[in-house]
Amino acid sequence: MPDTTRTSPEYLDLVQRARATADRLREELISHQNSRGYWTGELSASALSTATAISALAVTVLNDSGPRRTSSGVSNNQHLTDFIRRGMMYLVSQQNEDGGFGDTDRSHSNIATSYLALAAHQLVQQVLPDIGGVDVERLNLYLDGAGRLDGLRQRYGKDKTFVIPILTNLAIAGWVDWDEVSALPFEAAAVPQALYRFVRMPVVSYAIPALVAIGQAHHHHCPSKIPPLRWLRSALVNRTLKVLHRMQPTSGGYLEATPLTSFVLMSLASCGRGDHPVCNRAVAFLKASMRPDGSWPIDTNLATWVTSLSIEALKVVPSSDSSSTDEGSWISEEMIQWHRDCQTKKRHPFTGAAPGGWGWTDWDGAVPDGDDTPAAMIAIDRLENSEPNEKYRDALRAGAKWLRGLQNRDGGFPTFCRGWGRLPFDRSSVDLTAHAIRALSIGSVADDPSTDHSQVISRAVEFLVRSQQPDGSWVPLWFGNQDRPEEDNPIYGTSRVLMASPWLPKNCVQRGIEYLVSHQNPDGGWGGGPSVSQYFDDSGVCSTVEETALAVESLAFARGVLGDETDGPEPAIIRGVENLLDAISLNRHHTAWPIGFYFAKLWYYEKLYPLIFSSRALSTFLRNADRTP
Repeated sequence: MPDTTRTSPEYLDLVQRARATADRLREELISHQNSRGYWTGELSASALSTATAISALAVTVLNDSGPRRTSSGVSNNQHLTDFIRRGMMYLVSQQNEDGGFGDTDRSHSNIATSYLALAAHQLVQQVLPDIGGVDVERLNLYLDGAGRLDGLRQRYGKDKTFVIPILTNLAIAGWVDWDEVSALPFEAAAVPQALYRFVRMPVVSYAIPALVAIGQAHHHHCPSKIPPLRWLRSALVNRTLKVLHRMQPTSGGYLEATPLTSFVLMSLASCGRGDHPVCNRAVAFLKASMRPDGSWPIDTNLATWVTSLSIEALKVVPSSDSSSTDEGSWISEEMIQWHRDCQTKKRHPFTGAAPGGWGWTDWDGAVPDGDDTPAAMIAIDRLENSEPNEKYRDALRAGAKWLRGLQNRDGGFPTFCRGWGRLPFDRSSVDLTAHAIRALSIGSVADDPSTDHSQVISRAVEFLVRSQQPDGSWVPLWFGNQDRPEEDNPIYGTSRVLMASPWLPKNCVQRGIEYLVSHQNPDGGWGGGPSVSQYFDDSGVCSTVEETALAVESLAFARGVLGDETDGPEPAIIRGVENLLDAISLNRHHTAWPIGFYFAKLWYYEKLYPLIFSSRALSTFLRNADRTP
């Protein structure tokens, strides 16, 4: 074990190497700014998104009612078949050795994506019978082993948000009977939006477009045997189509998400409504978002999110002379204005959210949420500290007001809508709650004489205390680990909650620290598992850069907050920093890992995560290394 005394040669050498690496990461991160000064990032290609997109386009072609032509004179059908062909070629390339399909090229096979690939294969064969498809025999063997439809339902439990769309896709493709698909009460969307959370929707808040379109498809193909209900649904088809139209952004993509948009398109097209304006805009979105390799990402991008995280990372990266300053050369007025413009200025048509929050991208399909809003507020606070500006304070206070309105009765913060707590992806979340506490404690927010946030923060802290697991960890909502049996990620959750250490009881912080220290991997990092070793073909590598960086940052931060009152993290921090430095020296921070969940366990990775998280980890370590222990 190396000497962890802060004056020892070993420790001073580690600090020097960490500072040089932090400078390198800083330059790399700045180099990813676009011409307008913000960060776009790059989401992983997704076999799941690709399967749903080509299914939707194929259903549109199969149900086309007339010979339409593009502006260049090419028939609309022919134009779409080019996209379908390229998408199918990509999908075929993603079949895993076990015959199944994973969400990304670094993901384990899962039953949801495998079923969607099967449906896509069937529909594409009807449009392009000459094109090669997936290996159906091997795919069926995988599905047999995964439990078929029972396995699919078991994966999602009570939450029907994703099970019913998959079954709908399979029914449209002819793989299952419509009787297997639950009828969604799309007529409920006809009630005023403010009442949605009171009518016990069977799907999460962000899935209303799927509720409407899939419900209409089921009504069309398998109408209710109860006459009054059948008549009511028929009478409300046009009215709920107007709801779909109102919720659809100008890009055509609901939530800028390929799967959600594809499920809407295939459902309506299967009813003969493929020429409806909603479908036309959805088709335009899918065509515009296809990548050169024939794939689709899970969403357009996470530009606002990664820009907020990058701003926070860059503002705390110490310079080589130990001054811990930042000259701000990377900051531009255009970037600042772009970031402020991402704040919603009016009530959102999708969720009915009040103005003041931020979504994950500047595209208008984004919805303000409980993670991007505090991230944006913390980023603006960093900018405001370097250049005080009343516009910053106004944006921060509007964001704080929005967050206050989001808090649930249990004291925690959900993602999109207050009070939709029955289903998994609408419940209060520990990582979002910790993030909100940090944002509501920003100086210019806390000092606002018109509002006292202390009670909101106190209730949020109580929620975090109640949510701590017996082993000292916290389990997050939007991030996971594919090598864990439950696919959860307590490393991420515990790391994010420990960033709220100044507000938490010391015993909770200590237990969280002990959890991370006790779950450090033999290689000195955190998280990951066998899939990481297999990918790098190196049994000595099992940790991910992302999870290691998150753990190092939170341990160093908590150590700095509690000082001598906390026990034991210093050796773990040093081993974690060594692991990060080794990984970065081998450019492993250029290989992002699928730790992200996008809605109902749809895995993704983001190119900038390892770079941003590593920058933050090393800068936090260095700031605390400069302090007298």
